[in-house]
Amino acid sequence: MSNNTFQMTMLFDFFGDLLTDKQREYFDLYHNEDLSLSEIAEMAGISRQGVYDIISRSEKLLEEFEAKTGVVQRWLETRQELEQAETLARKLQQLFCNNPQSTKLAQELVETLVKLSETK
Repeated sequence: MSNNTFQMTMLFDFFGDLLTDKQREYFDLYHNEDLSLSEIAEMAGISRQGVYDIISRSEKLLEEFEAKTGVVQRWLETRQELEQAETLARKLQQLFCNNPQSTKLAQELVETLVKLSETK
């Protein structure tokens, strides 16, 4: 998956509900279902250029939403920080392997960070 496709998919996951039904449908078919513009145009009964215009406008809108809010960037940064915290907690767990109380606390910390990572 190209970096642009990943970025567009992330933007769609966060802001897709702000697009019109048609924009959402064409965007999803193009980026997530990997259909060509021609295939979408044939299914929709419109020109390839019409599909291209709708998808392009959708991408531009999604990028504008992110530029104004920064939500996706903050989510990515938070996720990275959680992964780093989980790695550090696992290292602590290894260091405290001879102390049952410390081992238990480190294990609880790891579990909490794993849960946070899964929900973010």
